[in-house]
Amino acid sequence: MLLNMKEVFKIKGEKPLKGKVRISGSKNATVALIPATVLGNEPVHIFGIPNISDVEALGNLLRELNCEVKKINDSELIINPKNMINMPLDHESVTKLRASYYFMGALLGKYNEVAIRMSGGCDLGPRPIDLHLKGFEALGAKVEYQRGVYYVKAKKLIGDKIFLDIASVGATINIMMAAVYALGRTTIENAAKEPEIIDVANLLNKMGASVRGAGTNVITIDGVNYLSGCIHEIIPDRIEAGTYIIMAATAAEDMTIENVIPLHLESLIAKLKETGTTIDVGIDWVRVKRASEVIATDIKTLPYPGLATDLQQPFSVLLTQAEGSSQIIDTIYQERFKHCTELNKMGANI
Repeated sequence: MLLNMKEVFKIKGEKPLKGKVRISGSKNATVALIPATVLGNEPVHIFGIPNISDVEALGNLLRELNCEVKKINDSELIINPKNMINMPLDHESVTKLRASYYFMGALLGKYNEVAIRMSGGCDLGPRPIDLHLKGFEALGAKVEYQRGVYYVKAKKLIGDKIFLDIASVGATINIMMAAVYALGRTTIENAAKEPEIIDVANLLNKMGASVRGAGTNVITIDGVNYLSGCIHEIIPDRIEAGTYIIMAATAAEDMTIENVIPLHLESLIAKLKETGTTIDVGIDWVRVKRASEVIATDIKTLPYPGLATDLQQPFSVLLTQAEGSSQIIDTIYQERFKHCTELNKMGANI
């Protein structure tokens, strides 16, 4: 069978990297921010949107809800939910990305009910949404699951204290969105601390919500009666930034990664320095020079602010070039080791 050449990457090795690269807006923040806009009643203008297929899929779902979606350019959207209708979401776009589940919290929060098909996403092993549903039920909703569709409905959402068994990013954001209109105060304990959660909280607060504590393990949300529109710029993508930084540590003479928030990359930068990589950090940039001899080191993925599981794979490539043995432990997704078989085909010893 002939391969479609559009589906093939050809890489010619032994060419050191050099130059500059600019990081786009955070994908993980974007896929939560776009559903969050439906909580408002006026237009929301978002800057820094990454040019990815997920944005198109989310735009299709917004249009299903009768929201006006205006694309200014590849990095700007204006979303107007003024005339939206709470329709059951069974569009094929729902199954294309897992993050479509954020419409559960947003629509439940605004209308006290939502019907949505089971979302899709990457094959990273089991990632149930039990914690999301537990949070919705704590706010007073009833959950039913029939033929692949979740039906979540409440007569009235009432704030409550919710403890997450696992510090889940998705559950933290979904419950936070569901609670912005709830009567009284909602407290999320053992909340996830990722920067993307802070970004969503910042958007909601600009719209008129009352969310405090984002970025800590306790978030409080006091219900409000109305959310307006706002202008919001998405934070840089820390995973994209980390990928380029590791790439530079592996193969760059001198490379500068721009439009980053170094605070979001502290655990990665610390580990790379252990390998002998030269790293200079500025206000919104990181300059990297590869080590003449890479030093072996052990890494362990952890929830933020630990080393992100998404960076485990590129980091493992760097460690194949190190003198000595390194150990990698992924505590988040055990299925993220499938690439090792392919690296061994290329001469790695994993």
